[in-house]
Amino acid sequence: MTIPFLDLGAATAELRSDIDAAIARVLSSGRYIGGEEVTAFEREFAAYVHAQHAVGVGNGLDALHLALRAVDIGPGNEVIVASNTFIATWLAVTMAGATPVPIEPDPRTHNLDPARIEAAITPRTRAILPTHLYGQPADFAPILALAERHGLKVIEDAAQAHGARYRGKHIGAHGHAVCWSFYPGKNLGALGDAGAVTTNYPEVAERVRLLGNYGSRTKYVNDVAGVNSRLDPLQAAVLRVKLRHLDAWNARRAAIAAFYLDQLADLSLTMPFVPDWADPAWHLFVVQSDRRDALQAALRSGGVETLIHYPIPPHLQGAYAHMGLHPGSLPVAEHLAASVLSLPLGPHLSLDQAGQVVTALRHALQ
Repeated sequence: MTIPFLDLGAATAELRSDIDAAIARVLSSGRYIGGEEVTAFEREFAAYVHAQHAVGVGNGLDALHLALRAVDIGPGNEVIVASNTFIATWLAVTMAGATPVPIEPDPRTHNLDPARIEAAITPRTRAILPTHLYGQPADFAPILALAERHGLKVIEDAAQAHGARYRGKHIGAHGHAVCWSFYPGKNLGALGDAGAVTTNYPEVAERVRLLGNYGSRTKYVNDVAGVNSRLDPLQAAVLRVKLRHLDAWNARRAAIAAFYLDQLADLSLTMPFVPDWADPAWHLFVVQSDRRDALQAALRSGGVETLIHYPIPPHLQGAYAHMGLHPGSLPVAEHLAASVLSLPLGPHLSLDQAGQVVTALRHALQ
């Protein structure tokens, strides 16, 4: 029997009657752009992450791009990013006209290493963009202190961190803006692309909303050059249903993660490291092995699906060849890309299935 990496069908099946009712409500409303479903989700999600404002957008990349523009990041500016994040983090900076400046992560947490940031700050630096990778919060206190000292904005990439907490407080409004993806595979996932920006700064929220609606507050009156990036009411309605189950589903993920941490501790794998101040959302359970590719192949033969997050770091992608960062330029990111492996993890993975993953790993590592 194949152990799926993530069973999205089971998530829909568990909530099918509520999801069907939510979709039917939108269809009956006759309002297919904006409307009460979007407004209600924005209000409910903001309350969940303890932010004053939430603005729905089309997807996670748009959330990052619009948040950067909302704080006046543009041509000639530099934005500090993680070297090992998904390329969308870098692309958002590029879309805003700015330059991504990669910083290596802490090898233990895989998150942006605060100790490396200050050396990368130049007169052109305008923002720090940490990613809460795998659903584990970045170390925010030193990042915020650095940003305040240098007059920088902090934009958070929380695409994998729905429900995560830093020092007991939900990720959602530590920085100037927090950017969310509701891609179907996320802890809080829509039935297609969707995203949001949360913030405690009303001017940032208003600017994101303006930019995402063609730069228009009044129909046919365009104050700035915006884009079309709005949260679809069908997706908002589905997200409202799933938001009510997010904590319970995250608790299921945490139980599987605890099982893996216990059962795999004696194997020749590098396990996830969780600092005392972090309460992860456990979007991913990522191990490391110097024999990663062979291990993945063995698990596949044993019926266990795994993924690699991410096999090619952004600086080695063709999209950023112009930066001239060759192999060896960012060794921590490159080592992670060659060694990380994400094990099956989700709210519908049973402990029996997790046990089969452990058995398959033990067999593969013999």
